[in-house]
Amino acid sequence: MEQRISLITLGVADVSRARTFYEQLGWRGQEVEETVFFQAGAMALILWARHKLAGDAGIEDTSADGFGGLTLAHNVRSPAEVDGLLATAANAGAEITQAARETFYGGYAGYFRDPDGHVWEIAYNPGFPLGPDGSITIPDFPAS
Repeated sequence: MEQRISLITLGVADVSRARTFYEQLGWRGQEVEETVFFQAGAMALILWARHKLAGDAGIEDTSADGFGGLTLAHNVRSPAEVDGLLATAANAGAEITQAARETFYGGYAGYFRDPDGHVWEIAYNPGFPLGPDGSITIPDFPAS
């Protein structure tokens, strides 16, 4: 696994309210299918409904002591890399919370929880190509 983070996804109670907050801080986001994308240097910050994020990660417990509403993503260059990194994480002691599968956005991803409960997504997303250094660039989405 390369030593980098591609995306940080915040599970929020109200996507519109959260977007307004970040835009009032000076950030500029793009919304696609009730998900807001902010380019943040060489990575991205994503706002998504907390219950949808928990469901996507295969986590049922969204209480304060369970799922914290935050995931870290490590994007890779192929579906095979997703499978390999999930296996590596499991061998290192991670709990696989969502096995790798095809995604609604045309990619391939799975999730694991590290020994301290932090949730990671390992994803191949053909719509977010990686630069040679592993950086991602959020594309310009068509206006909705």
